[in-house]
Amino acid sequence: MSITEARLFRKIRKQVGKAIGDFQLIEEGDRIAVAVSGGKDSYTLLHVLDSLRRRAPVRYELIAVNVHPGFPGYDTRALAAHLQEHGFAHRMEQTDCYQIIETKRRPGSSYCAFCARLRRGVLYSVADELGCNKLALGHHLDDFIETLLLNQFFVGTLKAMSPRLLADNGRHTVIRPLVYVEEQDIAAFSQQNNFPLIACACPAGSQGDRNRRRMKNLIQELSVEIPHLRSSLLGALGNIQPRHLLDRRLQDALAAAQPSPEGS
Repeated sequence: MSITEARLFRKIRKQVGKAIGDFQLIEEGDRIAVAVSGGKDSYTLLHVLDSLRRRAPVRYELIAVNVHPGFPGYDTRALAAHLQEHGFAHRMEQTDCYQIIETKRRPGSSYCAFCARLRRGVLYSVADELGCNKLALGHHLDDFIETLLLNQFFVGTLKAMSPRLLADNGRHTVIRPLVYVEEQDIAAFSQQNNFPLIACACPAGSQGDRNRRRMKNLIQELSVEIPHLRSSLLGALGNIQPRHLLDRRLQDALAAAQPSPEGS
């Protein structure tokens, strides 16, 4: 590993370590299922968490989990070989998500959203079988701010992602340790390490994430004029000013929390 490569690895590892500390993502005795798709993000997440594990003050375990949705052309052999070569405990789960999507998806509804819900459900089930209490996902800084803009532009909600979230089933905690890591650094790290990337083979193709690509392009364009744009948008997610928002529930809660005037 060259000096430049080592510097990038240390940078990413430091950012992940900061996220773990800031949001208490990993604790003593955790058994963590790491979702791996064969893309740059999940490879980076797995290798960085493993590096941190070796020197961490707490003991935790990692198990790489791949969910094969059944898409024709999605070949996970290179991923499985990589996990085996590097000694990662892993589970390759074959599913029929593709057939379910094709038969159950409502016309006009999001292909990607339906697929994501199905795969997340499979991940929870596998995590149960493996005795994992946490599920690590490879969403990075750019994913957080793109989701923020997507929800504002197309859904009308002020919402992004959470670095730590208790799942609806109450049994698993979803963690996103790459929250502080920019996509461009992940891409460079992946290239330096020659990770065997595999295509997801999604039948929806480029149409599936068209709006997300629009947000990505918008952020890239604005970043030319505003170099700190990404860090500013991420910072906004942790600097909420409830009094200056229009959510009536927040306003009512704030009003109820105000002390009553003396003598009332």
